[in-house]
Amino acid sequence: MISILVSFLVALVSTLFIIRLSRQHKNILDHVTHDVQRFHSRPVPRFGGLGILIAALVGASVACWRAPPVGQWLLLLLLCALPAFGCGIVEDYTKNVSAMRRLMLTMAAAAIGYIALDAAITRIDLPLVDGWLKYAWLSLPFTVFAVGGIANAINIVDGFNGLASVVTMFMLLSIAYVAWQVNDTFIMTAAFIMVGAIAGFFVWNFPYGLIFLGDGGAYFIGFMLGELTVLLIARNPQVSAWYALLLLIYPVFETLFSIYRKRFVRGGSPGVPDGIHLHMLIFKRLVRWTIGRRDARALIKRNSLTSPYLWVLSLMAVIPATLFWRNCWILIGFCLCFVAAYVWLYMQIVQFNAPRWMIIRRQKK
Repeated sequence: MISILVSFLVALVSTLFIIRLSRQHKNILDHVTHDVQRFHSRPVPRFGGLGILIAALVGASVACWRAPPVGQWLLLLLLCALPAFGCGIVEDYTKNVSAMRRLMLTMAAAAIGYIALDAAITRIDLPLVDGWLKYAWLSLPFTVFAVGGIANAINIVDGFNGLASVVTMFMLLSIAYVAWQVNDTFIMTAAFIMVGAIAGFFVWNFPYGLIFLGDGGAYFIGFMLGELTVLLIARNPQVSAWYALLLLIYPVFETLFSIYRKRFVRGGSPGVPDGIHLHMLIFKRLVRWTIGRRDARALIKRNSLTSPYLWVLSLMAVIPATLFWRNCWILIGFCLCFVAAYVWLYMQIVQFNAPRWMIIRRQKK
């Protein structure tokens, strides 16, 4: 547990330093406060991922001192993550790195992990497919596509204060628990370090949004989630591959559903941002009624009240994944249930038929 404490304290302090520094250097603030996917009222620094990376590196260094074999693997994993983090942090600063370039660099990081860490998807617990995944010519592209897709998915759901950070902490805690169950110290320690680092950032992000993850933070966390789930399954045959899918199904299905909606329902490009992701609809149609006046403080309140809806939704997948991590058929059943629940909820909100208990009542002025 010392891993969580060290990374938490380092992230807490380093993130505060970044916030203070941004007040002196206004050019590192995100000055765009109103567009289709932004819901904040003032310029905010987007470099929360830098504090998380620093905390993870310090945590890995401490682990290297306490348990050298584990620490060395952790440092190697973080080195593999640098391309994913780097493309995101450059985008946060320049606003000039396309989504395709970020995806490609993240996939390149996954390819490095495939070679350096043997982080390879060689089974999905489907007999007809698993035989083919033993071959590197199929396993390698499948792995890099999956890890890159997970990183991109975390970036997509990173829309409101505390949303991505809490959802990913739930997932990492589950990974740590399953790793403990199978006695995989490396995976468990890595997951704990990431939980502590994200928690240190979360203090400053929720509820007031003093700093954002940015693309650097979202891609870094998403890459680490992807790599840790791949490694957990690759190193421990008793863990079902469907554990990983159910654990990550909220951001993954959000991305797939978004692609379907944009391309086949609206006839547009999947890469063009829109304002009707599930978390945005909750903000606009469920939480909007809680505000009695339209000012900066009210916008912050609406923003922070949106995230708990999605925290609960993610737990609908994380809890059963954690409980039934070795039972393939139960995990498949819960995957189907989650997809049905997501689509039902989305359609209800779109059609203004959301259950009344989900709508927070308007406060008096």
